[in-house]
Amino acid sequence: MSADDSALVRFHSGVATDSDGRRIGDILGWDDADLERVHDYIQWLFPLPERSAFNPDAPVLTPADIAAFRQRAELHASLHAAFTRLLAFYGFAERRNEGRLEIVRTAEFSQKARNWLRPGNHNLLRISRILRALTLLGLKDEAHAFLAALEALHAEAGDRFGPVALSYWRRAVR
Repeated sequence: MSADDSALVRFHSGVATDSDGRRIGDILGWDDADLERVHDYIQWLFPLPERSAFNPDAPVLTPADIAAFRQRAELHASLHAAFTRLLAFYGFAERRNEGRLEIVRTAEFSQKARNWLRPGNHNLLRISRILRALTLLGLKDEAHAFLAALEALHAEAGDRFGPVALSYWRRAVR
């Protein structure tokens, strides 16, 4: 830890809270109902360089933050833990196949998809944020693997989210 670390870096390091007094471990321990019901945590888990229109108290990702996430193992691990938790919320999991990372649907996918896989659902925006934050902060392999899983889903169920969402997701990993 450095005295110059931002609130975001301190939060992801587990030594500080978000603007509502929650620690990252608390949020990652929430059940799916809380992850769906509460809307002001996603900007802390997956920060972006633009101010959030939905959470004015959320931090804005700076170049120093990006460098810290790319260089520091504990921040990399924290971001990965947040990604893993949100994958589970959506009904996905990571799997290694011959050394290559894949995002696969879990046995609970159908049940969990009922909560988010429909046109206009706010989780479609959350996924855009997740993909872009992963890409910016050094988890590009995870972002690309998640995008591949979403593209496969779109091929099967494109009526549940249209080409606009898919185009945002593709742009987020560039």
